[in-house]
Amino acid sequence: MEKERTLWGEFSKGFITTNPLLVLMVGLCSALAISTRVENCIFMGLSVIFVLTCSNVIISLIRNFIPDQVRIPIFIVVIASFVTIVDLTLKTIPAVYERLGVWIPLIVVNCIILARAEGYASGAKVSHALMDGLGIGLGYTVVILTMAVFRELFGTGKIVLFDTTVIDLHIKSMPVILIMFPGAFITFALFSALLQWYQLRKKKKLEEGSP
Repeated sequence: MEKERTLWGEFSKGFITTNPLLVLMVGLCSALAISTRVENCIFMGLSVIFVLTCSNVIISLIRNFIPDQVRIPIFIVVIASFVTIVDLTLKTIPAVYERLGVWIPLIVVNCIILARAEGYASGAKVSHALMDGLGIGLGYTVVILTMAVFRELFGTGKIVLFDTTVIDLHIKSMPVILIMFPGAFITFALFSALLQWYQLRKKKKLEEGSP
């Protein structure tokens, strides 16, 4: 039971306590840039989850065989290998690759991936590295998807997935600033403030309940 709780802790921390975007504040450039459309974030989120999880596992497996002097170059080679797989896969979907193409190769130097490789996977056992990669990747994906739903829906009045309108507010005039770059900062600030409010509220309840 203790092992299961530990694995769950490694997985769940990526959603709140060590969320890469709202708490650690890393990987923001791509998140703010692509969160104009839900469709973009689905593919970017899956890409980051795949690269982060696979690189975490491989780095954890080989960590005892990597000389300290060359560990960063080796980490980058491992990450770049999985990014190449993602890049070649997304090229089979031209419409998506055209929008995300510039950001996919940059996953190699994404602060989230490198930070987990250097700061966690290189010193953790494989099972924990796996759960950490999944949790951090999903935490990143949940945030960018939520931001994209908010920005696309209230910036354009509808959400379009794979050329199909899934939600349409039927409102002609919408605040288009939300789908512009200032809108990304506004949306991110709102979500960050909401998380801070939640954490403070939770901390206050724990303090009130303590003897």
